[in-house]
This record gives sequence, structure tokens and C-alpha cells, in this order.
Amino acid sequence: MNVSPGLRRGLLQYAGMFFALSVLVLFFSLRTKTFWSATTLTTIANSIPDLTVVAVGMTLILIVGGIDLSVGSVMAWSGSVMAMLMVDQGWPVAGSVAAALLVGAVCGCINGWISSYFRIPSFIVTLGMLEIARGGAYLATRSETKYLGPRLEWLSEPWLGIGLSPAFWIAIAIVAIAQWLLHRTVLGRMAVAIGTNSETVRMSGLSTMPTQVAIFGLGGFLCGIAATIQCSRLSTADPNAGAGMELSAIAACVIGGTSLRGGMGSVISTFFGVLIVSVLQTGLAQMGASDPIKRIVTGAVIVLAVLLDSWRSRRS
Repeated sequence: MNVSPGLRRGLLQYAGMFFALSVLVLFFSLRTKTFWSATTLTTIANSIPDLTVVAVGMTLILIVGGIDLSVGSVMAWSGSVMAMLMVDQGWPVAGSVAAALLVGAVCGCINGWISSYFRIPSFIVTLGMLEIARGGAYLATRSETKYLGPRLEWLSEPWLGIGLSPAFWIAIAIVAIAQWLLHRTVLGRMAVAIGTNSETVRMSGLSTMPTQVAIFGLGGFLCGIAATIQCSRLSTADPNAGAGMELSAIAACVIGGTSLRGGMGSVISTFFGVLIVSVLQTGLAQMGASDPIKRIVTGAVIVLAVLLDSWRSRRS
């Protein structure tokens, strides 16, 4: 059976990511007594849905040639608005969650529209949105952590007999849908084309703005979903939530092989990147590594991934 070069490259990439993840799991299983256990593995799985969802959106944004530094703050603002409506205004859960998703989507669309219409680097635009959204989170909660009660806890509670939460399965579904969107829809193909060479797309008579706004808006919408998942796990909405989330999401994307230059990436590989980051941090914690050591090791892995991306780009 003939296999296309693109499919072959994708399968090799997935195999490489799975091998790297397996090596990490084996290493920590041999070095600690508790890592290779159902409790540890299910705990890792149930702790990654919010990062997974944000990293999916970041992957699409990087592929279109942008970057979003505001995802953590937009998460906090979305969660804070949801908490304000649920706790202070007495809104039902469905309406409050819908408002959180709307806040995230609007923030993303604004980022995409400004960076596209005014040709401003998304790095600068989203840096401004980072501050705006964080301020909005503080205003919505009056700088206080809001307790949501048990109304959302079911979303992050593991199912009996399986050990995995509904949030985990939602994150898996989002990964699958985003992978399909990227490779099987016009929006996904346009995103790849714009990320590869936006000027060529413009010279072909096609506007890049609708695609960029849609991709950034989708990224913001996913931040709203991630905020809902995080609030359900913590049973609270914290205006300081999501600090550093943008760095973790970018790290997962880069480790998964998404190019910082745009035009190349895989949502499934990003999911492997999330798993690698989570396994690495959990394993180091169980080995007794201090927080500075964990940061150094994680940073070194990211640098190696960037070097690999640069080497791969020079060869292509």
C-alpha cells in the first residue's frame, strides 16, 4: 500500500513523540516507587484538560503565523465573569458558562482583528490584551476568590471504575475536532497557507483577515472552555488564575513540533507535548526536585525543541 509522504512524516512524528513519552514514563517509573501506578497516571490525565484545551487554540494560532500571550488572562477573565454571574447575580450554570465562552471568543476576535487589520504583530496586541483581561478579572471579582460550590464539580470528578473525568474526555474530543478542522476544512488549509506565506495569499486575491479573526476567536473561545474546566476542578474562580498558562501552552506546542514561524503543526502532537510536560513535572516532583530545578529542566527541554525546529526548518 502506497503511503503519501505527508502521512508518512506525520506517522513518524507521532511515533517519535510516543517514544519520547514512553522513555520519560519508564525513567520515572524506575526512579520512583509511586509513579507507575493507576493513581499517578489518572491524576496526570485529570489535571491536563485545561492546559490541553488552551494548547489546542495556541497550536492553531501559531500555525496561522501568530502568537497569543493573553490566554492565561483571558482564562481568568472568563472564569471571573462566570463566577460573578453565578454567585452575585444568581444566573443559572448554563447561562454563566455561555457568558464565559463569549468573553473568551470576543477577546480572541479583537486580538485577531487588530493584528490583521492594522498589520501589528500579534505579540504586541496580545500583550496588551493580557493586561486588559487581567484587569477585567480583578474588576469582575473585586479582587477576591469566589467559591462556586458544587454546581460544576461533576465536570472534573473522575467516573467510577474508569478514573477519568468528563473534562478529560471533553479535552480529547476537542483535540480530535481541531485536528479534523486543521486538515479537512477550508479554514484549516487557509490557516496553513497564511502561516506559510501570507503575502502570497494576499497576492492571490484572498483576504487573510477572516481566517485570522476566526482562528484567534476560536483560541479565545477555547480559553473560555478551559476556564470552565479549571473552575470546576478548583470549585473557585480566582482572578490570578492562568498565570503562566501562555508559557505552558507554547511549550507544549513547541515540544509537539509546531513551528514558531507558522505554517506547520499538529494538534495531536501538541497533545503529546502536553503529556510530556505534565509527566516531566510530575516525575520530577515525585523525585523530590525543587521548583527551580523543575523550571530549569522544563526550560532546557523547550530550548532543545526549538533547536530541533530550527534544524528541521533549515533542512526543509
